[in-house]
Amino acid sequence: MSRPRAVIAGASGFVGRALVEAFEQDGYDIRTIRRTGPLTWSEPDRIRASIDGAEVLLNLAGMSVNRRYNDRNRDEILRSRIETTRMLRQAVASAASPPRLWLNASTATIYRHSTDRPNTEATGELGTGFSVDVARAWEHELFAGDLPAMRRVALRMTIVLGDGPATGLLLRLARLGLGGPQIDGWWPLPHRRYRGIGPHPTGDGRASGHRTRGRQRFSWIHIDDVVGAVRFLREDDAIDGPVNLSSPNPTDNRTLMSTLRRVVGMPIGLPAWRWMLEPAMWALRTQPWSSPETAWYS
Repeated sequence: MSRPRAVIAGASGFVGRALVEAFEQDGYDIRTIRRTGPLTWSEPDRIRASIDGAEVLLNLAGMSVNRRYNDRNRDEILRSRIETTRMLRQAVASAASPPRLWLNASTATIYRHSTDRPNTEATGELGTGFSVDVARAWEHELFAGDLPAMRRVALRMTIVLGDGPATGLLLRLARLGLGGPQIDGWWPLPHRRYRGIGPHPTGDGRASGHRTRGRQRFSWIHIDDVVGAVRFLREDDAIDGPVNLSSPNPTDNRTLMSTLRRVVGMPIGLPAWRWMLEPAMWALRTQPWSSPETAWYS
C-alpha cells in the first residue's frame, strides 16, 4: 500500500525539522517546499501536483522575525507569509483531491499584552501593531475562500523551547551573567518600528510600554508538545479554526531567568533595562521582544 503524503512548507527551521521527523516516523511520504531544493516556491505547477492527493498540508513558511524591523524587513516578514499562504490556497482550490487537513503556522502574538487573564481562542482579545497585523493578515489568507473538503487550522504558537534558537539565546545570557529580568522603561529615541502594517494598520504608531518590572508573562511550549499537538490535531476531525499551542502554565520573565541561572550554575544575573536592551539589540541586528510577545496565552 502507498504511504499517505504530507506536504510541508518551510521545513528547514527548528519547528519544521521536528515535524518532518515526526511525520516520517508516522509513515508519511514527505514532500517539502523550500526556498532552495527539490521543490521551490518558483514552481507553482509542481506545488499543485504535490498537494493534489496529499493527506495533510502543513505550512510554516515565512521570514524569521529575528532581525531589525526596518521597512524592508517589515514588508518582507508580511509578504513572505501572505504570498506563500495564498499560493498554497490556490493550489488547494485547483486540486482534484485536496488534502483533508491544512495546518498553517500563526502566532500567539495576535493577542493583546495581558497580565490579568489568559487569552483563549474563544475569549482572547486581539492586540494592535505590527505583530498583530501580520498575524491577522496571515490568518485571513488561510481562511479566505470556500474549501469545503478541507479542515483548516491556524497554529497560534507561543515561544517554542527546546534545542532551538529561543532557548539557546536565553541560556547564553544566563551563562554570561546577564540573565536577569528584562525591564521596560524610558528610552530617549522614539521609533515607529512596531507600527501597524498592511491594508488596515492598527495602533497609534508608537511603541507601547508596560510597567511590569520583569513580571511580564512568558507563554511557552516545548518542541515535543508542538509535535504532540500537531499529531492530535491531525487525528481529531472536529477541530478547526485558530488553536493556541501553549503550555497551560505560563511563567513570568523574572521566574524564567532565575530558573535558567540555576540550570547553568550562574549565581548572578544583571537586570536589563530598556535603555540597555535597545543598543544591545541594535548591535545584534535584531529587536528587543516587543510588548505583544509578553502576553499571556492559554
